[in-house]
Amino acid sequence: MGDVTSTLDPVSTDAARVLPPLQIGPITVDTPVVLAPMAGVTNRAFRTLCREAGASQGYDPGLYVAEMVTSRALVERNVESLRIVTFGDDETPRSAQVYGVDPATVGAAVKIIAGEDRADHVDLNFGCPVPKVTRKGGGSALPWKRQLFTDIVRAAVEAAEPHGVPVTVKMRKGIDDDHLTYLEAGRIAESLGVAAVALHARTAAEYYSGTADWTAIARLKEEVRGVPVLGNGDIWSAEDALRMVRETGADGVVVGRGCQGRPWLFADLAAAFHGVTTRVRPGLREVADTIYRHGELMIDYFDGDEGKGMRDLRKHMAWYLKGYVVGGDARHALAMVSTLAELRERLDALDLEQGYPGEDAEGPRGRAGSPKQPHLPYGWLDSRDLDADFEAKLREAELSVSGG
Repeated sequence: MGDVTSTLDPVSTDAARVLPPLQIGPITVDTPVVLAPMAGVTNRAFRTLCREAGASQGYDPGLYVAEMVTSRALVERNVESLRIVTFGDDETPRSAQVYGVDPATVGAAVKIIAGEDRADHVDLNFGCPVPKVTRKGGGSALPWKRQLFTDIVRAAVEAAEPHGVPVTVKMRKGIDDDHLTYLEAGRIAESLGVAAVALHARTAAEYYSGTADWTAIARLKEEVRGVPVLGNGDIWSAEDALRMVRETGADGVVVGRGCQGRPWLFADLAAAFHGVTTRVRPGLREVADTIYRHGELMIDYFDGDEGKGMRDLRKHMAWYLKGYVVGGDARHALAMVSTLAELRERLDALDLEQGYPGEDAEGPRGRAGSPKQPHLPYGWLDSRDLDADFEAKLREAELSVSGG
């Protein structure tokens, strides 16, 4: 996994641990780090790279969550949705995230996952800020309707409980600064028997812009004491993760955009939480090898469809190559690869003797966007309650496509 620098013997002791193992119901996560579900990113191929990196320093890896699957699509046995909730033979614990706006449909989806032994853990999505989700009252918009939130969480927990599958909740602070919901939602979720609560410390209106408000994670930790509270937002390095738990009291961290193009970040995180300073600093040759293996894993994920695997890999190129000296023509060519042989040829043409570029390869990545008015159903903010007519419309508005 590339060049490693260390000032300590990478053998930790219990005394050196920063946090104890994370307990998610019956699941013990030795390294209290969770890979956030990201649409189009955290499929089985990318999870494999992240999980292997997390275990590469000799520690048990964290929890790696699959892409969001929509409850309606899963209940309808959509082929792509079923692919999302398939896991590698060595992938344990298996973790899936479900999105939905109708309690009955969410409950039915969770019953499929838990009852058919498709995953060991289910997370509920109340954090997505994208317009196609919030305009239907879902994701980060949904906790504003407190009874609907309550009914969905209850339905999921009741569907999973007979099968011993823990349910967790991931959410944002609220819709905007005038419509915050996270403290109330955290208390409700805990009372209904969820196994943990994760907070992305931004509002829907902030999207991914600005700086995450870690003080909100600390406030949630003060309110929710019976189950773990996990912090998410602006974790670009192992040092950021350590600072977050120190400043907020969080029981673990959830990492999203910070690992895009950097699956080795999970090696850094595992080492850091076990009290050692081992860090992975890959040269371009190691990065190229990782990209190629990612391509192989993508083809396997898509059942041997080389073209589909390569098309899906393209989005990762700019993330992987951030900070390295790679010309514009080479970057463009890599972003257009269509076969594994072409990928190998274009990678080999790079200056693979380059070492790690330092800060240029680190820090924020992915599109942050800018603050924006959330897209909401008409009249959504007029009341915290949901009338019967709108409840019927929500059932019709269930997204039928997963991974978005």
